[in-house]
Amino acid sequence: MKDHVHNLKETFWDRAGDARAVLMEIDGRAVPMSPYADKDEGVIWFITAEGTDAQKAANGAGTVRLIYGDSGAKLFGTVEGSLTQADNSAKLDELWSPVAAAWFEDGREDDDVRLLAFRPTRGEVWATDGAAGFLYQIAKANMTDDTPDMGEHGSISF
Repeated sequence: MKDHVHNLKETFWDRAGDARAVLMEIDGRAVPMSPYADKDEGVIWFITAEGTDAQKAANGAGTVRLIYGDSGAKLFGTVEGSLTQADNSAKLDELWSPVAAAWFEDGREDDDVRLLAFRPTRGEVWATDGAAGFLYQIAKANMTDDTPDMGEHGSISF
């Protein structure tokens, strides 16, 4: 079981980098955000603006939850952790993209740009084989009376 959890954690980090969007749940309200997963640092980065719910949560206490539902990354689940504001200009420069720029009138130089660091603590994750694999498993289950194998699933601690 320990190997399965280790493998699932590795799979999570490998696929989290392919996720284009997550829902960040703060106080029961979920907002879409663009994640930038950094396996080596064990951090999922976010770019946001001063005054957003995410920025306010980063300066407060409590747990934040990310909800993954990305068929392209073949990753689903929820991950809890802490969210803090980061003062790391080099990391912000590294992550800056046209997607981030679209939200800020003055681009990277906008005074409202904020970098947030999400550090996962635990989660429940499904790593699937994607849409084709899903359809195959459904067809196979209907023909054999077995339940579908939806890929790797489990609870992980980071």
